Amino acid sequence: MAEKLDQIFVQAKHELVRWLLCHVPGAWAEVLSALLSIATLLVAFAALFALTTLLERKGLGRIQNRYGPNRVGPFGLLQPVADGIKALTKEDVVPRAADQVVHFIAPLVLVVPVFLALAVLPVGRNMVVVDLDAGLLFFFAVGAATELSVFMAGWSSRNKYSLLGAMRAIAQMISYEVPLILSAVTVVMMAGSLSTVRIVEVQAGFSGWLPHWHVLTPWGLAGFLLFLIAAAAEANRCPFDLPEGESEIIAGYYIEYSGFKFALFFLGEYIGLFAVSGLAITLFLGGWTAPLPFVQWVPSYVWFFLKLLSLIAFFIWVRGTLPRLRMDQLMSFAWKFMLPLSLINLLAAGLWRFLPEGLTRWAFCSLLLAAAYIGLGRSLVQRRNLGRRTYRFAE
Repeated sequence: MAEKLDQIFVQAKHELVRWLLCHVPGAWAEVLSALLSIATLLVAFAALFALTTLLERKGLGRIQNRYGPNRVGPFGLLQPVADGIKALTKEDVVPRAADQVVHFIAPLVLVVPVFLALAVLPVGRNMVVVDLDAGLLFFFAVGAATELSVFMAGWSSRNKYSLLGAMRAIAQMISYEVPLILSAVTVVMMAGSLSTVRIVEVQAGFSGWLPHWHVLTPWGLAGFLLFLIAAAAEANRCPFDLPEGESEIIAGYYIEYSGFKFALFFLGEYIGLFAVSGLAITLFLGGWTAPLPFVQWVPSYVWFFLKLLSLIAFFIWVRGTLPRLRMDQLMSFAWKFMLPLSLINLLAAGLWRFLPEGLTRWAFCSLLLAAAYIGLGRSLVQRRNLGRRTYRFAE
């Protein structure tokens, strides 16, 4: 049933393409077809961006026992529209000493790569803009351009706070990009392919009621958690939002940005969050596949976006719950805990592949990862000489 619905959706798209191609010269056929796929992607994730900003403000208001947006439209539903109009009409202030060209290009360099990264994510059965044999490699390659945009924004502003915020952000991104990639390598080892479409197909079956998702294995669960933590740091989400440490460096690398340029940075961070969340779904949560056999009649793209919304809700919950880390804590956690545990997870994935099927490999890989987690965690805490926190009340 779900496959038929997906085929109807894809066939409707093809029919629309054929109808449009009949009215344009033949030389423009391939260009128009690509533009239609890109437009669909942009509209879907732009709408998701508007919805997420509203849900995040509402959710944080609920967590913090206050009202969220409730004035613009019924129940505040038109707040994203008001925010967009404000960003478009607000004055664009540029420092006199700033490098005008680089200052203008920096937010564009952030937004364009994250949209390109979405092109290799299969959002449904036969629903991917570009099916590359090295789609995963392409995702990480274009994602690396975000560090360049951050440096451009901090350097071109001619502001010491901007430059300091940019350097901190770049150090954070590079530090957490290593465990992010290493946690994805385990999936490549097991799937035997860099194609995101192939990685989803590997997870498409069931063993009884249990899906073949990578997250349901010891190395997959560890890789998924490591990937989520590193993704939060890459997207500057709490508790890793160090570039926005207001008490230290005000607003980080985009302090000298206002109006629509600031909105582009805001958009880029959210689309980047959608991209890494979509990649986590593709690598570990089965992509567009259903969680149970009896619900496979639901269209595949519905499952993908339900999983994506669940991860977004998780990130919102974390933002409203955890405090911000210090810079030294953030870097120590990356290099002394995340990186060693990612390397040990690679070893566990290799052993999982060669150990005989059954309880033995489950027990061995689980014990290996649990011992590494406990040992690295205790080592990280003991080096800080942290004692038990006690609360004293004034008499």
